Amino acid sequence: MSQTFLALTRNDADLEWLRGSLSSLGEVLKVGHGALNEVLSLADVTGAGLLFVGLDRENLVAQSSLIEGVLEAKPMLAIVALGDGLDNQLVLSAMRAGARDFIAYGARTSEVTGLVRHLSRRMPSLQPSPQAGKLIALYCRQQDIDASVISSHLALAISQTSQTTLLLDLGLPPGEGLATLGLQASFNFADAMRNIRRMDASLIDSAFSQTACGMRVLSQAAKDQPLETATAAELYLLLGALRQHFQFIVVNLAGQPDSEALRLFVSNAERLLWCTDQGVSGCQRNLELLANWREAGLKLHNASLLVDRYMPSVAPDSETLGKTFALPVIEVLPSSPEVRMSARNLGRSLFDVAPRERISKALRQLGCLLAERRKDARASRWPWPRRKSA
Repeated sequence: MSQTFLALTRNDADLEWLRGSLSSLGEVLKVGHGALNEVLSLADVTGAGLLFVGLDRENLVAQSSLIEGVLEAKPMLAIVALGDGLDNQLVLSAMRAGARDFIAYGARTSEVTGLVRHLSRRMPSLQPSPQAGKLIALYCRQQDIDASVISSHLALAISQTSQTTLLLDLGLPPGEGLATLGLQASFNFADAMRNIRRMDASLIDSAFSQTACGMRVLSQAAKDQPLETATAAELYLLLGALRQHFQFIVVNLAGQPDSEALRLFVSNAERLLWCTDQGVSGCQRNLELLANWREAGLKLHNASLLVDRYMPSVAPDSETLGKTFALPVIEVLPSSPEVRMSARNLGRSLFDVAPRERISKALRQLGCLLAERRKDARASRWPWPRRKSA
């Protein structure tokens, strides 16, 4: 099973060496500036049981204090120190602070993985909280306004099954989710990133946009920094905070370029809906990125194909698309251009404007399926993966 490790290293070169050494065992997440609260929060939201701390002579006192502080708060967290193996002072300081072991920079991959496997067998098994909200990600490589229509309506359908739901609209072009729902926002994704430490029910109630049915919306604004500039640690903390307050988070990532941030969302989603239409050039772009992710070992076992703007008389058909992408087809959405345009221009949902249209029914059924409301949806061709019992 893939694990998550935390690392506070001297520089990016040391981090890449550690990632290369542990690539077969899991993901190594960089801890930003090494603040104690950040380390503890990341350990909570990721379930990591192992922290690597790089040591050097210049900052040894602060680094040793960090190790002691982490172990005082989380005595079951294993800490491995990194440094110059010929410097006895570093080794002794690490052991006195409570580190389980010491690895010299540049050690062979077999040594690093062997130590981590040994420590992992002795660490307690950390199970994800059953109360944590589920993350549903929608992605296509090209910018697509219709992806905002789909994600917003899936979130609405889930919300209307009495599930607390957040639409996290990070798709490009930015702000289309708000426009689709006829909403405005004074608090955006960048504001949420700046206020991760304050992310509680009070902030959500007062700052997040809200639909009439109670669904919350957090959107990326045009003026915000690109998603790829966000660090993995920041995104883990934000997702961890949001999962505590929402049973479902639907995130639109359409058009986002490949980056560590994008891959983090994809890897942590319980469901990935890869959206495509029948256009050959768009399919080729999506297939190219999908192949890259598979080659990189990205977790895609929860991925399925969502075929949009489908025209039955045009090739390739949905079955061919599913085989080409090597993904199960979860739903096929009709084109319905007039209904989509009318609802978008009115700033109202398809459920209100055209509840009897095929596209409205298909989106509601899919939303019910994702919310695990089987009685409101048709039989699933791609059910939620069963959680393994502890």
